[in-house]
Amino acid sequence: MKRSKRWIYLFLIVLFVVAACSTVPVTGRKQLSLIPRSTILPMSFQQYDEFLKSHKMSTNREQTQLVKRVGMRIQKAVEQYFVERNMSHQLKDYSWEFNLVESEEVNAWCMPGGKVLVYTGILPMTKDENGLAVVMGHEIAHAIAEHGNERMSQALAVQMGGMALSTALAEKPEQTQQLWMAAFGLGSQFGVMLPYSRLHESEADHLGLIFMAMAGYDPNHAIGFWQRMAEGKGGQAPPEFMSTHPAGETRIRNIRALIPEVMPYYKKSG
Repeated sequence: MKRSKRWIYLFLIVLFVVAACSTVPVTGRKQLSLIPRSTILPMSFQQYDEFLKSHKMSTNREQTQLVKRVGMRIQKAVEQYFVERNMSHQLKDYSWEFNLVESEEVNAWCMPGGKVLVYTGILPMTKDENGLAVVMGHEIAHAIAEHGNERMSQALAVQMGGMALSTALAEKPEQTQQLWMAAFGLGSQFGVMLPYSRLHESEADHLGLIFMAMAGYDPNHAIGFWQRMAEGKGGQAPPEFMSTHPAGETRIRNIRALIPEVMPYYKKSG
């Protein structure tokens, strides 16, 4: 009898996981998605606003405008990509925003709903507008592919027995908040950031290259950027950004292999 109950329990878990799956654009990979957008987007917007209030925004008008310009171009590319695939409904509740924060930290991230934050410390590594497009395209791709939702869903499933986010917040608010911050990469001040898996990084590279190409930026610039990131600054260890974005010859080789596939998007945009 106990054995039968166990098999029934496992069967229900499988059904739950299958029902909670979504599909990643481009790759078509099925992913675990336990948190509905009606929940995740309001939380994302709230956390983003709180972050902006507690951090100093850059006073460099030229750099700030650069971030906003690159962001808006990639936003349009993302929207065009989804229109062409009859997927615009997936972006209907997005509220895009692009900001530059004053910090020596070499970092950038994008939260669900198109909330992008770039740190001034990464600008010397991007060098120019094309390099910045590599970074923003990559980070926006993480959000579009809902990697944060997937990581948070996995954390809820493994660490909290698959309970709903609302329940987890009510019963274990501090632990859930820490998981949220780590899953969506809101910086080291909120605790240790969860590193993206190689699979997530590969998807973000792939999708990010497409977005930057559609926005009119040459994807070939991605190779130079990731080489600079892997080398670090001044011969020192690679920047903190690399702790959650594994790089190296394998990654650069994979990006080179993707260039022929994504270049038609660039040529078409021109």
